[in-house]
Amino acid sequence: MKLYSDVILLCNFPEEGLYAADIGTVVEQHHVKGLETGYSVEFFDLLGNTVAVATLPGSYLRSPTSAGIPTATILSEGDDP
Repeated sequence: MKLYSDVILLCNFPEEGLYAADIGTVVEQHHVKGLETGYSVEFFDLLGNTVAVATLPGSYLRSPTSAGIPTATILSEGDDP
C-alpha cells in the first residue's frame, strides 16, 4: 500500500467508530523488523471531517477495486457522529 492511497477496512473497531468497509487514506507506513508492516490510516466522514486515525497491520486493510461500491455506516440515535 502506498502513502496517500485509499484503503478499505476489513475489521470492525466500534471503540474507534470504525467498521468493516470504511474507507481511509494511508498517511504513514511503519516498518519494524520481524513484524508485519503497519499503516496509520485517516478515516473521514462523507463531509471530509476526520472520524479517526488508526494504526493497523496491513492484513486489516485492502486496496479498493473497480468492483467496490462506497457505503455509509448508519449511526443509531445517540451515537457520536
